[in-house]
Parts: sequence; C-alpha cells; structure tokens
Amino acid sequence: MEYLLDNAVTARIGTEKYKCTVEWRNGRFIVDEPEKAGGKDAGPDPYTLLLSSLGTCTLVTLRMYIDRKGWDIPNIAVAVNMYYETVDGKKITVLDRDLNFLSPVTSEQRERLTQIAKVCPISKILEGEIQIRTFVYSDGEDEKKHTYSNKDITVVWKPELCKHSGRCATQLPQVFNPGEKPWINIEGATAQEIKDQVAKCPTGALSIAK
Repeated sequence: MEYLLDNAVTARIGTEKYKCTVEWRNGRFIVDEPEKAGGKDAGPDPYTLLLSSLGTCTLVTLRMYIDRKGWDIPNIAVAVNMYYETVDGKKITVLDRDLNFLSPVTSEQRERLTQIAKVCPISKILEGEIQIRTFVYSDGEDEKKHTYSNKDITVVWKPELCKHSGRCATQLPQVFNPGEKPWINIEGATAQEIKDQVAKCPTGALSIAK
C-alpha cells in the first residue's frame, strides 16, 4: 500500500466554534462553519473545500490537456455546486460543474474538453467506490507499550492502537517486519529514516520517545 501524499493532511479543533486548523505539506489554513451554522465564517467550510477540490482539479486537468495540444485557450473558469435529491427512497448527492471557456473554442474542442473534465482525478474518485477507514489515537498513558532502542533513537509501539494499515511494513520493511520477532529492527535504517516513517503512522501506534 502506498499513500498518495507523503505527509498526511492533519486538522485540529479546540473549544472555539467551529474553527479547525488544517496543516498540509506547505503550511496551514483555517476551516470554519458559516455563521448560520454557529461558526464565524473565518475560512471555507467542508462543503466548499470538497467543491473546490473538484473545481480546481478540473481546471488543472484541462490546462494540462490544452497545453499538450497547443491550443490557444488562455482562460477557463468553473462553477461547482451541489444538492440532494431522493430517488426511489435513496438520498442522492448531485454535483453540478459548469465550465466556461473565456475565449473562443470550436465545437470539437468543447466536446473533447468536456470529456477530459469528466475524467479528472477527483471526478474519478468521487464517482468511484470510496471506503473511509477511521483509526482512533489517544494521548492517554494507559495503553500497553513496547520500546525498541539504540543509541540514537527509541521507538514506542502501542499494540492496542495498531490497526495494521501496512504503511510501515511496505514503506520501510528493513525496519518494520510483522513476520519477525521482534518485529521492529531498530538497526535497519538511520534514525532520521525511522522518524520520518513513524511520523506517517495514522493511529499513533508508533511514536518516538522524547
């Protein structure tokens, strides 16, 4: 298994309603609910982020295709919105994507670009089968712990939190091998390589002792 992002997107919330701080590989931004939902509208809400993802992925995909073709189409805009409808008793989410080519295009170009928009990566994710796996991490000190140490680093493993996502075993197998005992070979890589891999653990089952 290989994750799409080298570093997971992380988010935190405190007691301020409903301000979330999101951290990504190059910085951070605020997500909030609108005032009518009890927030302060200090940042985009989750629905806006979802629609923005589809809209921007569409534009980037179209720009790549247009540039590869060498077409003179300098500007494109997109508007994205969503609504719910019930069909045969089942709630359906409908996303509307309106493309606007802000310079002349031929009918052939318009048809081809419409097809390209439909297969942008985010479109394929949203229209494909999606599974959401949820792992829980606690900062409590009551979990069972095992430590693996050398002179440079100590790895802490909490087996009760380990969900066997396979990330550590597939990405750094010279250190993490569930088929061996002990399953962590602390001498299998540099301290920095181990730290980088432990930082990717989705559940907090692995950590570095301070």
